[in-house]
Amino acid sequence: MTPEVVIGLAIFAGTYVLIATERIHKTLAALAGGVLMVLLGIVTQEQAFEEIDFNVIFLLAGMMILAGIVRKTGVFGWLAVRAARVAGGDPYRILVVLSLITAVASALLDNVTTVVLVGPITLFLAARLGMNPFPFLVSEILASNIGGAATLIGDPPNILIGSAADLDFGAFLFVMTPLSIILLALYLVAARWLFRGMLEADPALRASFLDLDERSMITQPALLRRSLAVLALTLVGFLLHGALHLEPATIALAGAVLLMIIARESPDEVLREVEWPTLFFFIGLFMLVAGVIEIGLIDTVAMTIEDITGGALAGTSLLMLWISGVLSAMVDNIPYTATMIPVVAQLSEGQPNDGIWWALAMGADLGGNATLIGASANVILAGMAEREGHPITFGQFLRFGLPVTFGTMLIATIYLWLRFLL
Repeated sequence: MTPEVVIGLAIFAGTYVLIATERIHKTLAALAGGVLMVLLGIVTQEQAFEEIDFNVIFLLAGMMILAGIVRKTGVFGWLAVRAARVAGGDPYRILVVLSLITAVASALLDNVTTVVLVGPITLFLAARLGMNPFPFLVSEILASNIGGAATLIGDPPNILIGSAADLDFGAFLFVMTPLSIILLALYLVAARWLFRGMLEADPALRASFLDLDERSMITQPALLRRSLAVLALTLVGFLLHGALHLEPATIALAGAVLLMIIARESPDEVLREVEWPTLFFFIGLFMLVAGVIEIGLIDTVAMTIEDITGGALAGTSLLMLWISGVLSAMVDNIPYTATMIPVVAQLSEGQPNDGIWWALAMGADLGGNATLIGASANVILAGMAEREGHPITFGQFLRFGLPVTFGTMLIATIYLWLRFLL
């Protein structure tokens, strides 16, 4: 190995260790790793900056602004009370209701937008029930990635894959939605055991919470009407972004700017609500991955896959599924998918069907559940929790994310084999 490869691998491994052990804040670790890739000559500044996916950054920023303004109306409190009533105040049933809402919304919108909107509801509800929000938030992360896998627009990796492989909304609906439904149903059954001992609410607070009149939670009805109108327009824009020839980031920013104007919100006040550490974490991560690409790690993975499988469809697809699951957990599934698309295009050339593409989609979507940095939704909800005084550590999440990911990947393996490889 050349010195550049050794240095690049050392930076990547060191950054990951710092993120996993939380010796320093994950944002500082990611930024330090990305900057070191430039300072030590692994990549140029231009190469590092080119790998930063500003569509992701600005999509997150726009949705954070929208959610921050909507939060002022009290509608999150209203939704929390309604969810608790539907569940009869039982913590496990509340977890199921919130997870179902998250999964369905993630499939219809996208999981990034969904967790930005659902997170405040969850934090409010847990506080009023006298509970730690940890089990609810972790369950929503897992449900968002399972639900987001169902459609073309549900998870950012699906958008990238759909564009590269010419797979439309209907194709994802036909192949991925049945798998997501199976996985979600099995996960919700397992959640009672997974979070055993953690789903207990204070009886007095639970009774008083259920006695609340949810209509009293709405504090600014006029702002709510304006916010819902702009949010609806934004969501329609997401659904039509292909026909409009606009990126989701542009639509999110347009909605944020429009709402700030018609709600007469101060930019200084609104921008203070943006989760800046989360955004800069992604910037550092994208720069870090630029170095990983430059030292040829991804190309090595592709050549290794071909060497192991000899180009056979079944072996290549199954190996791609599991490699994607493992690597997505380590480097975030968005930059991983972006770097692997050329690899998969090469591997799938001349194959009788597109099983390798679906293996990439399944692995990237489900592998993102393994670690706290595996997907955007994970990082966003963890950032919200930390801001409210309930930090989720890398190790805490791994205890739940890893077994769920392993189980869902096993089922996905069977599903992939039955659908494409028999």
